[in-house]
Amino acid sequence: MTTQTIQLKVNGNTVVTQIDPRTLLVQLIRDHLKLTGTHVGCDTAQCGCCTVHLNGLAVKSCSILALQANGQEVTTIEGLAQGDELHPVQNAFRECHGLQCGYCTPGMVMTTIQLLKHFPKPTDEQIREGLEGNICRCTGYENIVKSVKAAAGI
Repeated sequence: MTTQTIQLKVNGNTVVTQIDPRTLLVQLIRDHLKLTGTHVGCDTAQCGCCTVHLNGLAVKSCSILALQANGQEVTTIEGLAQGDELHPVQNAFRECHGLQCGYCTPGMVMTTIQLLKHFPKPTDEQIREGLEGNICRCTGYENIVKSVKAAAGI
């Protein structure tokens, strides 16, 4: 089997590793780096559970080859907190109970962070549209919308 060496920065740490060129970014994150907060839901980029930030942009890591991240910066849900201090979006999801089973939550949080960069004070419609690439099967989305608004300070 042919492997390739890649180097990238994950949650602020430089990672150099050998991978099969067919390795997906989500597989690198979960299987190679053991960062299991990024979830695999559908393997078809439909559910958003695998959302991470690639150079600051929310992307579905099941649809990107790890090779495409070579030389790039990746932030996973594990990279958001500063020590014991949760990221404001993580805290808002916790405080507003924007989760139920929690499976979609990492992807929702990562997508929300990007949403709030574009719409610092989003309307309900902007929130729902901004999160439409993320599926939650448990909550009915009401507390997720409340969480986003709380994170935005509205």
